[in-house]
Amino acid sequence: MKNIFYIVFMIIVNLKGVSQEKKIDSTNVKQLNEVVVTGQFAPQSIKKSVFNVRLITAKDIQNLAANNLSDVLSQYLNITIRPSGTSGRSTVSLFGLDAQYFKILVDGVPLVNEAGLGNNTDLSQINLNDIEQIEIVEGSMGVTHGANAVSGVLNIVTKKSSQNTWNISATAQEETVKDEYSLFEEGRHIQALKVSHTINDNWFVSLGANRNDFKGFLSDKKGKNYTENDQMRGFRWLPKEQINSTALISYRKNNFNFFYKFEYLDENIDFYNSTVQSGYNTGLGSYRYASDKRYMVNRYFHNLNTTGKIFSKLNYNISLSHQKQERNVEDFRYYLQTKTEGNNVIVKDQSMEVLYSTGTLSNFFIDKKVDLQLGYEIVNNKGFSLIQEANNIIVPIRKTLENYDFFVSSEIKATGKFSIRPGMRISAQSKFKDQYASSLGLRYLFEKGMELRGSYGTSFRTPTFEELYSKQIFDGHFFAGNENLIPETSASYEMSLKKTSFLASKLQISNTFSGSFLNVNDRIDMALVRFNTDTGNPEYEYINIGKYRMWNFSTTNQFKKENWTFNIGTSIIGISQKIENQVFASNEKYLYSFNLNSSVSYMIPKWNTTFSTYYKYNGKSQQFVEGATEYIISTVDPSSWLDASIRKTFFKDKLETTIGARNLLNITSINQTRTNEGAGHATSTQIMLAYGRSYFLKLTYNLNF
Repeated sequence: MKNIFYIVFMIIVNLKGVSQEKKIDSTNVKQLNEVVVTGQFAPQSIKKSVFNVRLITAKDIQNLAANNLSDVLSQYLNITIRPSGTSGRSTVSLFGLDAQYFKILVDGVPLVNEAGLGNNTDLSQINLNDIEQIEIVEGSMGVTHGANAVSGVLNIVTKKSSQNTWNISATAQEETVKDEYSLFEEGRHIQALKVSHTINDNWFVSLGANRNDFKGFLSDKKGKNYTENDQMRGFRWLPKEQINSTALISYRKNNFNFFYKFEYLDENIDFYNSTVQSGYNTGLGSYRYASDKRYMVNRYFHNLNTTGKIFSKLNYNISLSHQKQERNVEDFRYYLQTKTEGNNVIVKDQSMEVLYSTGTLSNFFIDKKVDLQLGYEIVNNKGFSLIQEANNIIVPIRKTLENYDFFVSSEIKATGKFSIRPGMRISAQSKFKDQYASSLGLRYLFEKGMELRGSYGTSFRTPTFEELYSKQIFDGHFFAGNENLIPETSASYEMSLKKTSFLASKLQISNTFSGSFLNVNDRIDMALVRFNTDTGNPEYEYINIGKYRMWNFSTTNQFKKENWTFNIGTSIIGISQKIENQVFASNEKYLYSFNLNSSVSYMIPKWNTTFSTYYKYNGKSQQFVEGATEYIISTVDPSSWLDASIRKTFFKDKLETTIGARNLLNITSINQTRTNEGAGHATSTQIMLAYGRSYFLKLTYNLNF
């Protein structure tokens, strides 16, 4: 704790040290005019934003040589990545709330997955080749982004123009999976190609393709062709291959802009059963086989966006999107002697198809001190899933959920330094009662680079397709969705203070203190609702029964001098939950966790080389889990994550090489302990976080003319 207090003390000294700063000619200070679009009436500098926006640039992504979005977000404060080696999915948690409460957008449009829209997104399915920057806004964003934007939103802004006539980029990346690597059978192998062309002053087109081939992680397992029935067949982390292709066409002239973006994702995940079985027939004689599966996911993403002016004054921004993602499961027998497949059966397991449109109209007044924005959002969401009824009967279910939203927001520049932004949204739901969201944002710019922001916001989370309609009834088990669920409601409070200082030594210091409080009511949990008098079995169902409260205090700090950049941030989070199963309830006391992240980069211009390191510490965390007679505390041990890379360019930036390592501390699993009820000892299990230290080499050839 001494180190924490020392960091805080040094930051306060910097905030108070304004009077000791020497006056510097601003023309000698190179400042990046960072422009953001998330939650704004129009693109504007990050300083003018009423919201506290975190920015991840394309250069940050390049230095990490990230192969998916989880590699990027794993280094950022308050964000926890939850990977799964058994499903191949990787989701995000913010402030202890899972991916159902955090909304992921691409160019302002929520991204579909087979289980939702904008939420529960698999981070490993998001292409990084086309990203200009990533913008993160924490806290309730229900007014601007509607349902499920409870803990925050992440908006991926893609590239839509170029200064060159032609841009051709080809990338190859090879990566070990711990100590497993071979050119074709082990490791990770990535290839990418992107071609873009500026046709004239108005038209721009681009095409791209990316293949990410993860061969899986064996660890102590024996792989696909292992023939013994000792549970050692298969992989610890499942093999997965992704092919992602994109196309974009954009047009700009005067005040009118439009672009159309298409994306297609094809993903295969292979599951190899650890149980080896024996069979016999007259044709083959004795043989061995395994009942394997193949999960096949595909996604189509269409987005048409247009911005401009009507009546020579009003600014409009309209997006129309059609998206579909579905998962098919192929069951088959794999014959180990002949290495062939048989009895292949493909069944559609889940899907979500969405028609989506959102639009805004702003700039109603001549007086630039006041602006008004009117907006709408329309969602038509067709979901499909297979549910398991009694007697192992599989039944398909198809449902359509719709909402029609209208929102209004105003930005009032009371003075040159003080801005106020109130807003409200009403959402007419086809399944639920009308929902409402409201917000109030404040920003004050002090002298000498100090910025104060505060906000209040309410939001709501609608039940997922699974929570409404899922069903699993087998062998004395009864778990069901509930069509009578109501949306969860939430309120959040945010406050931040930012200070930027430019010292005579050419040192630039940026310090941010922030605090927040979030309260969620009517949380949805699985609970015991009845005992079946005929079978004597318990029956569980999703119901609105829980509560969730969180407070957070964090500080982020950046130090820049010449070619050095150093970042350090810390946060303390307290979480209180009420969890019930209709028999007993959890204690509502606050449980705390501490997190820290840091990064250092150094650029050597003479060598065209950048050295970067990234460190993240996830402190010990606790949560209540259901025991036999009460909710008991489960403790997850702390973990640390360290990445490092060296990026160098050759031949006038035509060839770019990045070499480095992920997870240098070789983290694989961490302990989760539970204190036994009425006993003086604890039980321990392992949570699989990663597959250990890996090394990568990335080569990119850029041809620009």
